[in-house]
Amino acid sequence: MDFASIEVSDSPTAADLEIIGNGLAAFNEADAGPAEQRALAVFVRDDEGTIVAGISGYTAWGWLYIQWLWVDESHRGKGLARCMLDAAETEAHERGCHGALIDTFNPNALSVYQKAGYVVFGALPDFPLGRTRSFLSKSLR
Repeated sequence: MDFASIEVSDSPTAADLEIIGNGLAAFNEADAGPAEQRALAVFVRDDEGTIVAGISGYTAWGWLYIQWLWVDESHRGKGLARCMLDAAETEAHERGCHGALIDTFNPNALSVYQKAGYVVFGALPDFPLGRTRSFLSKSLR
């Protein structure tokens, strides 16, 4: 073997994670071409400037990936998720993206995403136990 040890950690350093991320990014770029990854965030603020909802994700390889979508409990049911999705998708389309990807194990969120035009393409049962993690995509063309 060409290595000294295998280490499992629940507290990796930022520097160690950066090595892995940079290594994978270099491999993927050589394999699939430049990702042109750019962060994309959408914020909803109240009158005091406090964030009450938001999306965090990125665009890469012609896709929008929505990593997090959150709406404060007191603002749910007002259509904010749909408005934020529309804003993120519009920006992604302007960046040249042709598709969007999101996942959830929350049944209410699943319904919101499906009403916004996302289609389930995969599911992972019991993630977490008793729930199904659904993977959804949407064409932005």
